[in-house]
Amino acid sequence: MKEIAEVVAVQGNRITLTTQLKTACSGCSQKTTCGAGILSKLFADRNAQFTVLSNTPVTPGEQVEISMPEQQVTRFALLLYGSPILILLLTAMTLTSLQSVPEWLVIVLSFSSFAATFVALKHWFQKCDVKVNQLIQITAQQV
Repeated sequence: MKEIAEVVAVQGNRITLTTQLKTACSGCSQKTTCGAGILSKLFADRNAQFTVLSNTPVTPGEQVEISMPEQQVTRFALLLYGSPILILLLTAMTLTSLQSVPEWLVIVLSFSSFAATFVALKHWFQKCDVKVNQLIQITAQQV
């Protein structure tokens, strides 16, 4: 996954970058009549600004290419979105198979386990020090 970003500031090996957030509606022929297309025009000037650690020599105002391994993004997305759904289904199936648990309790406990999975993943990501800015690689643009 690659994107062009502009260097905003450089402090040692900390580089602050900004990118233009894009909407999916820019190429659609229905963008003038579609509600999502109309809303995307309202928020067209959104920028994402973030700081990464890199030893790449850059200067403020310079355009750079940032990339992130697609494999890592896919792995973390599956973990973040797939695990809670899997836990919800497994909890519901396990509690339903017990037959002594009332349906309302199955629902409450299933959704509680769903929410608890997000909390556990958040703490796990923090413990493992998994940060997106560690995965980003910066390459200076060729002029």
